[in-house]
Amino acid sequence: MQEQRGEGKIGCIVSMLVLGLIIAVAIKAVPIYYGNSELVDACDFIASGGSKKPIETLEREVKEKARELNVIEALTDKGAIRITKTSGGDAGTCTIVLRYKRTIDFYGVYKFTLVTDKRISKPIFENIS
Repeated sequence: MQEQRGEGKIGCIVSMLVLGLIIAVAIKAVPIYYGNSELVDACDFIASGGSKKPIETLEREVKEKARELNVIEALTDKGAIRITKTSGGDAGTCTIVLRYKRTIDFYGVYKFTLVTDKRISKPIFENIS
């Protein structure tokens, strides 16, 4: 039998600490990134179907989705959600602008600010039957 000196134990402990750190960071960051991504996807869908809806209805739908995804900053920041519709003849555009900041607090050690600045424009075709 060979004798072992135990040097692998320290490496194992360090690896477990690094893995624990990665998991702790993911627990804080993944829900924030997921909520932002889902809100942008929902706005893309809402803008696509926004041809016959008034701006107030579109704004209500975006705010409901933000509330559902717990993206509070989109609801509380002034000017975080802007919706415009333009029309010119047979076609136009529905544009949704999302502009807000979310802070991820990593257990009081570090704070990261995630800036969302998205512009989603979809065409509106008026005379399609």
